Amino acid sequence: MTRRTRVVVIGGGQTGLAAGYHLRRLGIDFTVLDAQAAPGGAWQHAWDSLRLFSPAALSSLPGRLMPPQPGEPYPDARHVVDYLADYEKRYELPVQHGVQVDGVHRDGPLLRVETDTGGWRAHAVISATGTWSRPFLPAVPGRTSFRGEQLHAACYRRPRDFTGKRVIVVGGGNSGAQIAADLAGHTDLIWATRRPPRFLPDDVDGRVLFDVATARRRALEAGRTDTGGVASLGDVVAVPPVRHARDHGLLRATPMFARLTADGAEWPDGTRAEADTVIWCTGFRPALSHLAPLGIRGPRGRIATSGTRAAGEPRLHLLGYGDWTGPASATLIGAGRPARDAAREIAALPT
Repeated sequence: MTRRTRVVVIGGGQTGLAAGYHLRRLGIDFTVLDAQAAPGGAWQHAWDSLRLFSPAALSSLPGRLMPPQPGEPYPDARHVVDYLADYEKRYELPVQHGVQVDGVHRDGPLLRVETDTGGWRAHAVISATGTWSRPFLPAVPGRTSFRGEQLHAACYRRPRDFTGKRVIVVGGGNSGAQIAADLAGHTDLIWATRRPPRFLPDDVDGRVLFDVATARRRALEAGRTDTGGVASLGDVVAVPPVRHARDHGLLRATPMFARLTADGAEWPDGTRAEADTVIWCTGFRPALSHLAPLGIRGPRGRIATSGTRAAGEPRLHLLGYGDWTGPASATLIGAGRPARDAAREIAALPT
């Protein structure tokens, strides 16, 4: 069975919900298809200790402030899940959970969205699938020879799962720092990074990062010198658990090893360390395989855009994949503006 609507939004996490909010305000008929079985997007799979970078009020989607979490200046992932579930219900957003999108195809004047529950035909599609489902593992020598446990940050949950083990955490970004801080004191820990970690000033939170990203976008649009954006400040937001571990000498980075061995890792100078587990905090890639039938992905997998609109398919908008789809668009506070812009462009399309 093929159904029809004006817009199909693929992905029901924070970005898809922000898109739904703005489409609803413009009176546009739409449906949201979400692969997750329940509301909350990727937040429902985060590790137990994960906290936002900003207070609740500064981590909100359009139209609805996130309420504070009692006793927590920086809300945890569970609080975010509850907020997103309430947001979906409050605005009566037509989200269909448990629907896997297989592909988006051109179908004459419309786009056809094929799913495991049937097809949809729409005048426009918003892709908001994020990156969580595509964890990246680097091609490190010896990775397939290591006999211990390997997992990506996407699969990490809690330190007690590793109590007493020898653990190597790989990655000098926020995930690496937060998971290393979580494990410090519970494990025999090595935190391996390609360069010394750059901690942002302790008073920098998500609001500052959003403002910096926005300032960079405005500078580039005006033809001024690139400010460097968030990357110019550092790599690691010093959230309270990270600050605590750092200030107590529990968070010391080691240069990246040269290769993994059967029972651990080896550094360029021949130094070796045994390990039971390697946790790869090495980032994610955009989840865009459903757009392959359109043939618009570039040689490195990225889709060229003008704002949020795909350069090779004007009926397709991409939201929430990083700064190339809007400054800070992969964050709660940054999701609203690109979603609003996409909804307005879609409203202007002929039907």
